[in-house]
Amino acid sequence: MIRFPQPLQPGDRIGVTSPSSGVPQTLWPRLEFATGWLVERGYDVVVGQCMDGDDSHVSAPAVERADELQRMLTDPAIRAVVPPWGGETAIDLVDLLDWDTIAAAEPTWLVGFSDLSTLLLPLTLRAGWASLHGVNLMDTPYAAAPGLAHWTEVAAATGPVTQQQSGVYRSGAFDDWEEDPSPTAYVLEGTGAWEVADDDEIEVSGRLIGGCIETIHHLAGSAFGDVAAFGQQHAEEGLIVYLEAGEAPALETCRILHGLRLAGWFEHARAILIGRTAAPDSGDFTQRDAVLDALEDLDLPIVFDVECGHVAPMMPLVNGALAHLTVTDNERTLVQELG
Repeated sequence: MIRFPQPLQPGDRIGVTSPSSGVPQTLWPRLEFATGWLVERGYDVVVGQCMDGDDSHVSAPAVERADELQRMLTDPAIRAVVPPWGGETAIDLVDLLDWDTIAAAEPTWLVGFSDLSTLLLPLTLRAGWASLHGVNLMDTPYAAAPGLAHWTEVAAATGPVTQQQSGVYRSGAFDDWEEDPSPTAYVLEGTGAWEVADDDEIEVSGRLIGGCIETIHHLAGSAFGDVAAFGQQHAEEGLIVYLEAGEAPALETCRILHGLRLAGWFEHARAILIGRTAAPDSGDFTQRDAVLDALEDLDLPIVFDVECGHVAPMMPLVNGALAHLTVTDNERTLVQELG
């Protein structure tokens, strides 16, 4: 069975560490603003030692990053761990963490996306913990878009969480945190809707699993990315697999998705969610073409333009949660059961 962390409450301690990239000194004002935002809401925040973002693409040597992350995840006083952002090589931690020790500990929320998907996925597949695919710490001060929940709301929930498509997204540039570290509202000027590939209407349930394809696909075929076994052992209801491309060109996306198909990631799927992306096309071959080329013959409902990736806003998704997805002319909702 999937084990869920206790609901997050004011007064709980939140740990901050950088399992992948650290924070350069020029962006520490934003880091301090983000931690202050959590403190203002009643949380106790502790920042670890693995935070350096100036000397390398990682915040510290791999052993140190693994030790600090594991200490925070297994410390009963820490109820959530929220890294500042992703990076490039969180994969160097997966075989350094003691997964048996983590599995035996009381679950703690690990929150993030992008390169952090590389750790969120095995935390659910190997340790059996629910994990929270949501915005990282540096984006935490931004208000949730209409219809969507903030990750702190999801982590604090004591019952089902219902979200619906926001209908809007950020189409312009990122905020300049060096110039102003205090933005708390996205500029959402684009409009879009969840769309089933064959224009059908669907109502389907399954356990959520997924993440950023550029990072998690490297786990396929290993003990840390065996989605097929997870579906067989823990998801008699089937799976809802969600995937999003951050930067991969369409032809690379296509190759990755074919690889995941060959690795059995969709054997137990009931539906596939594809995150809205700003990743480039490959000439006339689009990101949508990439998905359909690899997955259309699976005869599964594929829902495009879901808010679960690198294009803000983000819909927090809990790996391991039983989800109920509805996409009709009148309703586009996802309900997650956290327990």
